[in-house]
Amino acid sequence: MNTAGRLGIYGAGLVVVFGAAFATAGALVPDAAVSAWTDQARHDQTPTEQERHTAGPAAAQEEDMSGVTIAASGYVLGPISAPADPGAPGELSFRITDALGDPVTGYETAHDKQLHLIVVRSDGTAYRHVHPELDTATGTWSLPWTWDAAGTYRVYADFTGQGGVSATLSRTVDVAGPLAPAAPTDTRTTASVDGFDVRVRGDVVAGTGSELTVEVTRDGEAVTTLEPYLGAFGHLVALRQGDLAYLHVHAHGEEPQAEELSGPEVRFTVQAPTAGRYLLYLDFQVDGTVHTAPFVIEAAAPMAETPAGTGDDHEGH
Repeated sequence: MNTAGRLGIYGAGLVVVFGAAFATAGALVPDAAVSAWTDQARHDQTPTEQERHTAGPAAAQEEDMSGVTIAASGYVLGPISAPADPGAPGELSFRITDALGDPVTGYETAHDKQLHLIVVRSDGTAYRHVHPELDTATGTWSLPWTWDAAGTYRVYADFTGQGGVSATLSRTVDVAGPLAPAAPTDTRTTASVDGFDVRVRGDVVAGTGSELTVEVTRDGEAVTTLEPYLGAFGHLVALRQGDLAYLHVHAHGEEPQAEELSGPEVRFTVQAPTAGRYLLYLDFQVDGTVHTAPFVIEAAAPMAETPAGTGDDHEGH
């Protein structure tokens, strides 16, 4: 808070103290004076237009981030049950409850599924995008599960409840064992996976919608047999490195028909709230098999706007 704001709060406190003293002594402070002092204190505590501008677009868009809390939009992600050790087969399960603590059993379909489960280790590795089954009698989501390696994992539940309210909630799960973190240290715009070569192009600027184009090739030839997967020809998840906040990324174009094919390019719009590094994971399907290509990109800071009348171009005097 700026100095004027602190003085405003101090002045407001004096109004309360002296107002009480005057009342005790039988004196009355004129209503007009009290109103003026209170209005001034309120004004001094309110951010000015210049302060809001200085905060920049990134601060305004932080509220658009998701996946960093167990509760949002009236929903709560309950404790996650999963195997405790790497290599031990078992089941991963959880429930989502409403504000009253009752299990949620009704969901709407989004991107072809009622719930998308994203799992990634804290260093950005071991990414998985899966779709558990719902027991509508108990509200429990579950699927068979085995951890490949030790570490702390972030588990995201991305869903839309009945009524169209969407949420992305997350919890962490600790898996015991020796840990060798492998967080990326450089940007990475190409990936080779299962014989496919995938490249991402485009510049991302924080605070604005940025277009990314993903191109898929195999043996140097364009892949034109991309199949619909989760309502698009590619599904892209973006996580902010550092806190693994979840970004919703949208593919361009209408939802394809079941037998429709496309490629080699898929375009997306990503909105990064802050400058810095982001981890991207592209899921695409060819011949009924889903492949995942990981990338690491850097979002640039937004350019500062030049206030009107202070530009470089001006008439001499």
